[in-house]
Amino acid sequence: MPPTRSVRHLSSAVRRLRTAGAEVVVGTCPDLGTVENVYQPLRWLARRVSRQLAAAQTIGVVEQGGRTVSLGALLGPEFAANPRELFGPDNYHPSAEGYATAAMAVLPTLCAALGLWPEEARPDLSRREGFLPVAQAAAQAVAEGGTEVTAAMPAGPRGPWALLKRRRRRRIHTPEPSPLPN
Repeated sequence: MPPTRSVRHLSSAVRRLRTAGAEVVVGTCPDLGTVENVYQPLRWLARRVSRQLAAAQTIGVVEQGGRTVSLGALLGPEFAANPRELFGPDNYHPSAEGYATAAMAVLPTLCAALGLWPEEARPDLSRREGFLPVAQAAAQAVAEGGTEVTAAMPAGPRGPWALLKRRRRRRIHTPEPSPLPN
């Protein structure tokens, strides 16, 4: 499906959900350049198109009142470093551990949207958080994985504005199996 139509469908779904009173959190397009079976020069192209789609998804979601979490730059290196664990048997889709890794990236934003995560009254300037035009926030989020973008003001002189947040992400720790008794 062409990216513009994909984003239009996503924006429409977010608008319907927000109109119904739902909180919406979208993990944007992951870095498809990490898929091992995609070779150069297509790998470079997949990475570029993934980032463009993620930025467009961010703009579409935030303009409808949802929140996004950038997965591309965040999960790309992890998936590239651990393809056997994080990709499923088809080597294209995530494994259960891969989906759990993505879920952990989205969890802080999801909890914040539901009021279950402590929210700071102001952006943390030491973590380069702040208010930006939506398109600029989308571009920055794509460049730094795990970045949350949420609507801040409906419009300003440069269009709609968004709040860019860099939430701390927790890693999944698999418990060590307990030794069997002798």
